[in-house]
Amino acid sequence: MVNRTIERGATPYEIIAIASSAGGLHALSKVLNGLPSNLPAVIVVVQHLAPHHRSMMAEILNKRTNLIVKQAEAKDRIKHGTVYIAPPDHHLLVEADQTLTLTQTELVHFVRPSADLLFESVAGSYKEKAIAVVLTGSGHDGSMGCEAIQKMGGMVIAQSGLSAEFSSMPTSAIATNCVDLELDLEDISAALIKLVIGNKI
Repeated sequence: MVNRTIERGATPYEIIAIASSAGGLHALSKVLNGLPSNLPAVIVVVQHLAPHHRSMMAEILNKRTNLIVKQAEAKDRIKHGTVYIAPPDHHLLVEADQTLTLTQTELVHFVRPSADLLFESVAGSYKEKAIAVVLTGSGHDGSMGCEAIQKMGGMVIAQSGLSAEFSSMPTSAIATNCVDLELDLEDISAALIKLVIGNKI
């Protein structure tokens, strides 16, 4: 795949939605650690987790990044420089009024939380101001959501299959032909900074 040369548009990106599954803790740690605390964007994350156990992911990631990381709660009003992690066994949706919704509606492609539902809600609420990122994971969650992000004018990034511990999720996203940038894990943070803050990539 040939990555496109992209400049920050006239409408700045305001939200980054990230999906990960198997191998996700390492990948998320790498990406978030490379982002500045004053990043002028919100980050929302779906990581597939064991449904009936308390997650420590927010606490772990808080120690690995300068951003604020918290487990998402219903009606949270999202803020720049903050990372919101979907809690176990709940879909996470971003509303147009910049609040979060948690639901326990049906599994989507056998998972809850669903990256597809998160991406679709972000696409509907933020349109061309949204970036979707698909990291390591098994299965193909996120692929339909990538199509929604692209359709609404947003940006789609996928971790390269060769750099992913589990390549199914990113390669499924790439197969949709909706991915703008296919990047090695160590290059994703820099790309996000340039997209959100400016300059060329």
